[in-house]
Amino acid sequence: MSKSTAIVLVHGFWGGAAHWAKVITELARRGYASLHAVEMPLTSLADDAERVRKMVRQQTGPVILVGHSYGGAVLSEAGDLPNVAGLVYVAAFAPDAGESPGGITQQDPPVAAPNLAPDSDGYLWIKADKFHESFCQDLDAEEALVMAVTQKAPLAGTFGDAVATPAWRSKPSWYQISSQDRMIAPTNQQRMSARMNARKVVTLDAGHASLASHPSEIADLIEEAAATA
Repeated sequence: MSKSTAIVLVHGFWGGAAHWAKVITELARRGYASLHAVEMPLTSLADDAERVRKMVRQQTGPVILVGHSYGGAVLSEAGDLPNVAGLVYVAAFAPDAGESPGGITQQDPPVAAPNLAPDSDGYLWIKADKFHESFCQDLDAEEALVMAVTQKAPLAGTFGDAVATPAWRSKPSWYQISSQDRMIAPTNQQRMSARMNARKVVTLDAGHASLASHPSEIADLIEEAAATA
């Protein structure tokens, strides 16, 4: 039955649903047919959570929600729907009640924090010439270039949006830590995964974009979560 479980993939800041491309193809090869990658506006946590809720409500059976980076904050906010069977965090924020991604970041600023730059419209970008070293240093230069050129900047104010009641306090959760992450400090990932009492925590020798550099290992974690649905 686990192969029929719907898997909903939630991207983070500075990328869209296509960041899940390698995980999608890996899961499809393993026989998962109900795969869905949400495209969020990145305008506020409320907007993004509602977009995910709409996708989850469209599914007729159990759902495994998978979030990368800021997508983990969205999972925490939107993952309390009754058909959500589990949450998988991929190098992701997992805020507690009243916490925001920005507040967590300030506790232990990541290496690449100086490489973020706001524009005149209120959006926050990774400097294009710093994208490879900041976001995905374990990918090749061409793949990093495409990610840099197609990056999807969030409204800067979204960083300060706090989670109300985190779904990981009531839903089974899994967490992947990237030990070489330059966007979310690995120490923050360790702290967040420990307090959620995750069913399993996997540490990969990976940069922030582990969903692209280690798709097989990420698919393994998703598959383990789906098996419990």
